Amino acid sequence: MVSLRRRNSFDCLTSNTCGWNGSLETKTVNTVSRLKSPKELLIASRKYATENVWVSLWCVISTTIVWTALLVAVYKIPSIPWKIATSIVFGLVHVRLFVIYHDYQHGAILKKSRFIRAFMFLFGMITLSPPSVWKRSHNHHHKNNAKLYGASIGSYPVMTTKDYAAAPLLRRLQYRIARHPLFIGLGYVTVFFLGMCIRPLFINPRRHWDAVFAVIVHATIYFVLVMTGNSHNIIFVMIIPMAIASGMGSYLFYAQHNFPSVELKIGRDWTHVQAALKSSSYIRMSRLFHWFTANIGYHHIHHLNHNIPFYKLPKAMAAIKELKNPGVTSLLPWDVYKCLRLKLWDVERNKLVTFAFARRERRAAV
Repeated sequence: MVSLRRRNSFDCLTSNTCGWNGSLETKTVNTVSRLKSPKELLIASRKYATENVWVSLWCVISTTIVWTALLVAVYKIPSIPWKIATSIVFGLVHVRLFVIYHDYQHGAILKKSRFIRAFMFLFGMITLSPPSVWKRSHNHHHKNNAKLYGASIGSYPVMTTKDYAAAPLLRRLQYRIARHPLFIGLGYVTVFFLGMCIRPLFINPRRHWDAVFAVIVHATIYFVLVMTGNSHNIIFVMIIPMAIASGMGSYLFYAQHNFPSVELKIGRDWTHVQAALKSSSYIRMSRLFHWFTANIGYHHIHHLNHNIPFYKLPKAMAAIKELKNPGVTSLLPWDVYKCLRLKLWDVERNKLVTFAFARRERRAAV
């Protein structure tokens, strides 16, 4: 008798023929379980898109102090093993400061401060990330994230299996190089020096005059290190930390949009909210690495609303249930391997696949 009543109750809740009480209960259940519409989700995210100026200042100042202290330590420490260890940590803190620079360029933090503007400009020069180039490419990326046939400005290119098979040899070679793990890992040279500085100079030198300045500042740092008489410090002060920061930054950007469950759309099927929630990942990592990366792993929330300061991204994810089920990857070796293997978009299967998989499918179709 008890089970019959429970069943009847359940049937009433899921039926359109219930009486007044059943309808009321149905409305209550639907209200509780209903997900926010894309517009409602954007509105809900605005609550977190306001900065606390003092928190922003504290993050910039404290990170800069740690960054500067590590720089001095790397230069002064006589022991080579300790130099290497400190240089690695210096590179990781450099990642954090770069993500803060990224937030500033979005206008999420301290956009009215002239001092911070000057500081961020100088940091952009040191890191081979001139503001004019960064804004152009990164803003384009945010407006076109996950558009399958969109231009690859500010992102890694994506070709379909059919387009790749029909492409000329040179284009296929360029595509393979752009998505090769070595290209990503050597981001210091490939992504930042060549991609962010040299290439823009050939495209539009007047618009990207700061790219010239970035190269000059970078070259000056190397020259000063040589002139100090301790040229081996070039390795510990510049090469190791910049290689770690740039390589990690390049991979993070890759994994944020090239992960096993990513969804890509074409034309009218593309929407901003869909691209944020289904085409941008949450990178699971330890609390320490969330600190080193300034919460950039919460990338699906950042793409939903880039005005949310990095220190509020975890709060937004905890408070808004629609943000709690993103595509997930991590920095564990196996997850890194799975992401790096993804090369081509299979339209029929609606997923990224490997070169080997695409090749087997072509042979099977013949």
